[in-house]
Amino acid sequence: KGLQARSDANAAALNTIVAERDWLGHLAADEATRSKTSVCLTVEGADADFIKKFAALLEKAEAAYDVAGYRDAPAGLRIWCGATVETADIEALGPWLDWAYATVKAG
Repeated sequence: KGLQARSDANAAALNTIVAERDWLGHLAADEATRSKTSVCLTVEGADADFIKKFAALLEKAEAAYDVAGYRDAPAGLRIWCGATVETADIEALGPWLDWAYATVKAG
């Protein structure tokens, strides 16, 4: 129950991040079908190259690892919200996402 509660808290923290940004969305629009562990996000105007650069920036800054969506999935991000992650780390991701988005968009 504790691990499930942590995953739920992580997913809720990521939901807050998404809700606060008009350029970020959930790939699974229907919350009932949305994963609470491997959460897939859309990035407005992003193609595969944009996401590759976005994820590389986060990795280089040691802010997040392996966040690019699956190769065969629509271009986007995949954020792990499982119980092996601290909720504070998910909450801290928001400003890093903002930075990476602005940096790649500025070109």
